[in-house]
Amino acid sequence: MKQVKGYVSFVLHAHLPFVHHPESDDYLEEEWLFEAISETYIPLLTNFKKLEEEKVDFRITMSITPPLLSMLDSKLLQKKYINYLKKHIELCKKETIRTKYDEKLNKLSYYYLNRYSNDLHIFKDVYNCNLINGFKYFQDIGVLEIITCGATHGYFPILYINENTVRAQIAVGVQTYEKYFGRKPRGIWLPECGYVPEADKYLREFGIEYIITETHGILYANPTPIYGTFAPIVSPSNVIAFGRDLESSRQVWSSINGYPGDYNYREFYKDIGYEADYEYIKPYIAHNGARVPTGIKYHRITGNTDYKDYYNPEWAMDSVYKQAGHFFDCRQKQITDLAPNMENPPIILCPYDAELYGHWWYEGPDWLYVLFKKIYYDKCNFALITPSEYIDKYPNMQVSTPCRSSWGANGYSEVWLNQTNDYIHRHLHVAGDRMVELSHLYPNAKGLTKKALNQCARELLLAQSSDWLFIITNGTMVDYAKKRVKDHIGRFTKLYNSIKNNEIDEEFLKDIQKKDNIFPDIDYMIYY
Repeated sequence: MKQVKGYVSFVLHAHLPFVHHPESDDYLEEEWLFEAISETYIPLLTNFKKLEEEKVDFRITMSITPPLLSMLDSKLLQKKYINYLKKHIELCKKETIRTKYDEKLNKLSYYYLNRYSNDLHIFKDVYNCNLINGFKYFQDIGVLEIITCGATHGYFPILYINENTVRAQIAVGVQTYEKYFGRKPRGIWLPECGYVPEADKYLREFGIEYIITETHGILYANPTPIYGTFAPIVSPSNVIAFGRDLESSRQVWSSINGYPGDYNYREFYKDIGYEADYEYIKPYIAHNGARVPTGIKYHRITGNTDYKDYYNPEWAMDSVYKQAGHFFDCRQKQITDLAPNMENPPIILCPYDAELYGHWWYEGPDWLYVLFKKIYYDKCNFALITPSEYIDKYPNMQVSTPCRSSWGANGYSEVWLNQTNDYIHRHLHVAGDRMVELSHLYPNAKGLTKKALNQCARELLLAQSSDWLFIITNGTMVDYAKKRVKDHIGRFTKLYNSIKNNEIDEEFLKDIQKKDNIFPDIDYMIYY
């Protein structure tokens, strides 16, 4: 029996914006989901299953956001994902022929053929196209804690100008969670880790016990927390906050010396979608002929050089084992130094985007698997824990109000409010005010009017997604992000005017209900 002096808590934030285009069979942005399924969600579930079969007791926490749940549950997107896999398998088979004169390359082509073929088997045969039940299973057996998020990842530190819009984000986030997991969530990943004290009362109203915050949200709390980020704090409104640990985050996240930059790991930016002969690769890239990633990447990072050597999965696993050992040793030392000076055992909170594991850092899911086995089998002074388990074990904590904060660049709101995207907010605020107005004007709506009001709520929530603001700031897929905001605000405004004028266009309503079909059970009165 190991002597536990502290805890490590991994929290993975699984989120993608709601992208759903029934009007097209080939919408590039839908592939964000398909890439994440193949590179992150299936590998995580596969490694959770391996740990279970090997009787390794582990703990991990994941937020699975309402937009992601809605997409994973979509029969249309499930069908499109299967077609995506079949297309990739077809390309991989061609690759095994194209590369047959290069032994190393040919071996990798078969590696990808097996990988995508296995994805198809797991998705269809193991999970019956329902990955949500896969994650639910691990929550039900007690090794995974799933927490919720805002309905569409709306950014609270700006939305709270109209508090009803923050309340609605929380309410729909909790309702969606309950629909899929049959229980109430205890925790929430605040969208972009954006904290404002004004949201606390709504978090408590809907039963949320704890939040995940950025480091300085704890360090600059009032009064200053005695134990920094190594112990949760509780706000005067009775919301518990866990803060990100700087050291463990830096080891994984850092683009300079973080683990994903190891020279043996797969190079993210070299892909045959960009490099293969154009006529050969044309059927497998964007419908408009633009070169895009295929997921078939034959090279390793190699070094700070334009020359890239071929990827070697065995070498990559050597680095996985080495870095899992390094992380393990660092947490041991951290807890050895902290434990004697603390009232309760320290907790090292390690929050990351889930898509880092597998999509950006291809070997990430294997690193977690190796690390979790090492923690279970090797002698060490810490154990894995979920935030809820820690709260139950150590309910006494310091009362302190977290600082307004986010985990965006420079720690506050400039990613989501700057000269590239500031024009959007006035439209979001006007639409938010109008949604509250509609709920008061039509508190007992029926029939077509009620359907239109519910669709207004969906359009507002979809427009509020922080992803569009983030994408515009970063300068990637900007046209798509701007179009999404314009479409949702335009649809909302047309519905708003038609409801007030009693001139609802039923065909228009049916069309956008089909396209923007998130939250089928929504009730517009959440804005009342």
